[in-house]
Amino acid sequence: MTLAAVSRLLPSFVELKTQIVLLSGGEPLLNPEWAAIAQTLRANGLKVWLLTSGLALAKHASRAVQLFDSITVSLDGTDAATYAAIRGLDAFDKVCEGIRAAAALGISTGIRVTLQRANYRQLRHFVDLAKELGARNISFLAVDVANPHAFARTDDFVSNLALLPEDLPGFEQALNSIEQDHREDFRSGFIAESPQKLRHIHQYFAAICRKGPYPPVRCNAPEFSAVIGATGRLQPCFFISGPPEANVLASRSGPGVDLPFALNGTSMSELRAQIDAGLRKECKTCVCSMWRDPEHIRASNHAAKFAAEASA
Repeated sequence: MTLAAVSRLLPSFVELKTQIVLLSGGEPLLNPEWAAIAQTLRANGLKVWLLTSGLALAKHASRAVQLFDSITVSLDGTDAATYAAIRGLDAFDKVCEGIRAAAALGISTGIRVTLQRANYRQLRHFVDLAKELGARNISFLAVDVANPHAFARTDDFVSNLALLPEDLPGFEQALNSIEQDHREDFRSGFIAESPQKLRHIHQYFAAICRKGPYPPVRCNAPEFSAVIGATGRLQPCFFISGPPEANVLASRSGPGVDLPFALNGTSMSELRAQIDAGLRKECKTCVCSMWRDPEHIRASNHAAKFAAEASA
């Protein structure tokens, strides 16, 4: 995603009364124009949110806190060995340094944990680590092994990351422990999910093991948000591809489509109707659903929250 491309989208953001732009990736901080993109969005009255692996956050913390309203860092281990086993590199201390630096500078800094077989036993330790690092909150989701295209995967995805049947009792014990020992953290919102939603993660892994149904999914995210990929491809969410013609940036095949037109055109409207009717198989196994009360959406006139991939 380039600064020029983002600048071309600004009139559409105004027309749609967009409130928040999420810069995701890949790793947004590897994009050489990340600061200019964030500054431009912010200068146009938008709140800007960074979703990062945190590898370069310590280096850029002082600049990032000036440009982003909030930062969320993916952290998948509570020690160097677990982090390296999952991420494939020895960077645990560097990521923790970045979280600590951003939090110390006063910006709202959250931690997002993708639970999987290599780290589910550390569930309660993640909460303790988040407090130690000064994070504002911590959230958990299950590793997505049911959707091979989640979060724009392009490789052949074969997973051994999910819990096995013999892991389920241990995960149940971990959930019991965190519910008992961290009641106040649930009440305060420091743990973003409710105990019930954390139980859905257990149910998800049980379904992967064919021990029961997938947890019910209630989501209307495509009604108030959309994803613009680095190539300009428009999607209703991270998990479902958009119509081929819904490209809002210029490409080799021609100019980009007007964003409001693409969002509210026939193809995207029909796709959202399929999602709303529960006809998309991706939704049945989604690990990252989001629901907002339709009356609240209408009352706040919250037209869109765009996740713009900002990978280099």
